[in-house]
Amino acid sequence: MNSKYPSIEDLKVKAKQRMPGFAYDYLSGGCFSEVNLERNTKEIRDVQLNPVYLRDYNGANLETELFGEKYSAPFGIAPVGLQGLMWPKSCEILAQAAKEHKLPFILSTVGTSSMEEIAQITEGKFWFQLYHPAENELRDKLLERLQQTECKTLVLLADTPTFAYRPKEIKNGLSIPPKMSLKNVLQMLKCPQWCMGQLLAGIPEFKTMKPYIPEGLNMKHLGLFMNKTFSGRLTPDRIKAIRDKWKGNLVIKGVVNPEDLEIAIQLGADGVIVSNHGGRQLDAGESTIKPLKRLTDSYTGKIKIMMDSGIRSGSDVAASMASGADFTFLGRSPMYGVAALGQQGGDHTMTILKRQLLQVMEQLGCSNVHELKDHLLKQPIS
Repeated sequence: MNSKYPSIEDLKVKAKQRMPGFAYDYLSGGCFSEVNLERNTKEIRDVQLNPVYLRDYNGANLETELFGEKYSAPFGIAPVGLQGLMWPKSCEILAQAAKEHKLPFILSTVGTSSMEEIAQITEGKFWFQLYHPAENELRDKLLERLQQTECKTLVLLADTPTFAYRPKEIKNGLSIPPKMSLKNVLQMLKCPQWCMGQLLAGIPEFKTMKPYIPEGLNMKHLGLFMNKTFSGRLTPDRIKAIRDKWKGNLVIKGVVNPEDLEIAIQLGADGVIVSNHGGRQLDAGESTIKPLKRLTDSYTGKIKIMMDSGIRSGSDVAASMASGADFTFLGRSPMYGVAALGQQGGDHTMTILKRQLLQVMEQLGCSNVHELKDHLLKQPIS
């Protein structure tokens, strides 16, 4: 572990120094006034845990099993779109780090590496998040390719029925359709390592989608094409059609209320991820830690309930697990690591999170991650 950057906050500061401003804003920003972006982490950190000291204790084990796979810790890498724009080859770097640390990596439909490339890196041990296409023909083509990669877990995205209103992205020209300004060019020139990396890696592309994108589109028309291709809402009928076709694990991401969770169970989903898309879609919504506790109180054992959004440290992982989560995912934190430290950033970030979580568990006197629920002292007021 690089002792100069012992926390995610340190990596975030370094990442900001190395990234063009528009790329950093895309990674770190939220929608509207970023109220829910801040609320996510703040309310996770309102969770308080109860240590037990005066008893025999033989140490902590971070390992956990999920969908028949044993992972070295109860967290994985959440899907992030356009990773290669934020740092060259970051998608591949994080997939490799996840494999080495025996953690799950989720590739987004709009990631900058293809499902086939990530399958090769991870030896098929990755998850894939599907933005549901407007046309069923494209859906079926993507599912057929995914089955050939031996991917076992498909994640359906529910919490992005519309493109968000993100003022920073609008200012920076990363809205739909996108545009590149002189300001953005000057920002790139101030980041020579980012520029050199992009020259070597090539222009970031939606590589999974590349076979279906007409050739020769400029940035404006590419943006309009992607907007049209993925317009629409995830519905029970769409979920059912995928459940009938997909024989692996099916997870629905973005569930925050009992009504949606009931539908997920009825349709045969294997798990849900309680998520608000990292505070990037609905500013007036709840933080994810609040609905997590309510849902796990009623549905634990009926379906796997996971969580992302706002988790920035091993202590945050512990708080989320204590609040009932079966597993957790982080999106921004691993990206800060790669942007700060390049090729070593993924490994460094995973190491930080594991060491932090281990220290919390040892301090609590907690033997394994599923016992963290027994140490929950105080939850944010619902």
